Amino acid sequence: MASPSNSTPSLKLLDWPIEQLPGLSRENQQNLHHCGIATTQTLIRKTRTDRQQQQIANQLKIAVRDVQKWGIMAQLACLPSVGSRYCGLLLHAGVSSIAQLATLPAARVHQQVLRIQVATMQRRDLCPPVDEVARWIQEARMLVNAQQKARGER
Repeated sequence: MASPSNSTPSLKLLDWPIEQLPGLSRENQQNLHHCGIATTQTLIRKTRTDRQQQQIANQLKIAVRDVQKWGIMAQLACLPSVGSRYCGLLLHAGVSSIAQLATLPAARVHQQVLRIQVATMQRRDLCPPVDEVARWIQEARMLVNAQQKARGER
């Protein structure tokens, strides 16, 4: 389903078909394909700047905030432990970037995710355990650290 597209020394980032992002209608999926966006990594590359996001929104005749939301989910989905399964949940829990996720305490993220699960699904048992949430954060930290090293920071 997913395939590695890029890697840090110990973290292989995933690239999902655009159809795997949660919340995209079939029409939006088709429209993204018409814009040359078939995978999450392509979506990330084509929505890096505000100008790029606005161009896609104009082309698709949708609100720029939808394009921004999809870009955030695509970024979160590249983390192997998050993937397309939990990227939307993290977004709805208030996580707007991998860098932000890397700074958050696992217990707080877990509590917010649990709150979302109970509010939307009325099921606590669907919430991932704290150790899985901690894995999301660890991978986010690994990626942020690798990016900082690549830029010569630290």
